[in-house]
This record gives sequence, structure tokens and C-alpha cells, in this order.
Amino acid sequence: MPSWIDTHCHLDAAEFAGENAAVRARATAAGVALCVIPAVGVPNFDAVRVLAHEGGDAYALGIHPLCTGSAADGDLALLDAALTAHRADPRLVAVGEIGLDYFVPGLDPARQEHFYREQLLLARKHALPVLLHVRRSADKLLKHLRRIRVAGIAHAFNGSDQQAHEFIKLGFKLGFGGTVTFDSALQIRRLATELPLSALVMETDSPDIPPHWIYRTAGERQAGLPQGRNEPGELPRIATVLAELRGMEPQELATVTTRNAVQALPRLAALLAA
Repeated sequence: MPSWIDTHCHLDAAEFAGENAAVRARATAAGVALCVIPAVGVPNFDAVRVLAHEGGDAYALGIHPLCTGSAADGDLALLDAALTAHRADPRLVAVGEIGLDYFVPGLDPARQEHFYREQLLLARKHALPVLLHVRRSADKLLKHLRRIRVAGIAHAFNGSDQQAHEFIKLGFKLGFGGTVTFDSALQIRRLATELPLSALVMETDSPDIPPHWIYRTAGERQAGLPQGRNEPGELPRIATVLAELRGMEPQELATVTTRNAVQALPRLAALLAA
């Protein structure tokens, strides 16, 4: 059975409350060797760390752009303190989830950018890669990355060819997940198929971005069916779709994307070897 790394899954989300162990067990049975669990703000720093240790996984600490409105100015100092306190923890593999979101209305762009820039500086200070949230914001993210050089993963990538290659030039891997299972996702499917294999990593973004076999349409939701919940155990099936699109065997894709994930998040190597 191929062995996979889910480079981005929110196992601490409310959707998994009380089921974390069962969800992780299903992922293990499906062949997911490691999950990377990013924080979204100071309130869940402890939760992602505890889950990573309980499940034999990895975690990241950061402040999500959608949480910058509710974050206190002092949260950046708390992040710095947490990164310092856990610097020797081999399961702390990145600063994240950080970035910019220009899709959701009502967010302060300047505040988002301030938190993003300061967290890039913290990543550089602590010699850690980053997990980037990229939504209608690729060019602005790239502008700061050219000034503050860190590497990592641009998760759930959905930008243009040119933006993809700019991230790659800066040392980033690009995360692909459930969206590639939709026939209508022409641009993302094309990117996932045509970009260099060395640039790709796999993710689920659980409980979000469900693959097509879980996704509920607006009509189905209006009829009372709940939106399907994604989980890391779906990753191998999602990856098999991508392997078919690229005309390769799932085992080969597993081997390459695992190697790519370790290149992006070097601390994963010791966890895989343990």
C-alpha cells in the first residue's frame, strides 16, 4: 500500500470533536503515514500540538488571515513565545497557517498584510518553513516572499501558471487536494497535471474541500443533506485521481510527493524514520 503525507488538515476542527482518534485511525488504515495540523490562532496552539503528539503527527503554529480581525496585537508576541518554547519539539515543523485572503469580505487588508509580514519574519527568525493560505492573493504573497526569504508550501493552490512558477522559483511546493477530483475544475486540474512533479504535495484541508464523492451541491443542502466532511483518510483516493490525470501509478505519486513534502518541511524526515 502506498504511504502518503497529508500536508494540511485541521484535525482540531469542531467537525471532528470527539472523533479525532477514529478519524486518525481511518487515515492510518488508508495509508496516511503523517498529517500536518496547522493552527489558525493563539487559542488553538495547544490543541494542534496535543493532537500531533497523540496521533504521531506534525503541527504548525500561526495566525490565519481569516483570524486576524479577532486576533490581538499581542498575539504575534505570543506566537514568538510559543515557537521559542517548543523549538526543540520535532513535531513542530512550520509556521502556519498564515497568508492573505482577498476573497472573504469584511477583512482589513492592511491588518492581514501586517500579520503576514510579521509571521514571515518569525519564520525566518526560528528557521522554519511556512504553510501559506493563498486566496486571490498570490501576487501580494509573492511580493513579501521576495523580501523575506522563507520556503514552505502554498496550500490549496489555485493561482495562475505564472504565479505557480514564481512560488516554485522561491522554493515552495504547491498543495493539491479534493478540488482535482472535480471534472469542472479545469484550471486546477491542468496545473496539477502540467506542473513539474517535483513541485507537488498532497493535502486534504480537512474538514474542508471535500472530493466530489463527498461534496453536496447547493440543491442537496437545501433539501436537508449536510455538506460532506472531508478527512485525511480520503487522501489516497484523491491522490489516485491525480495519478490517473498524470498517467502514473499511485505508488510513484506517493513516493514523489512524500519526498517533496520532506523537502518543504524538513523536520518530517525524522518523524517518518521514527
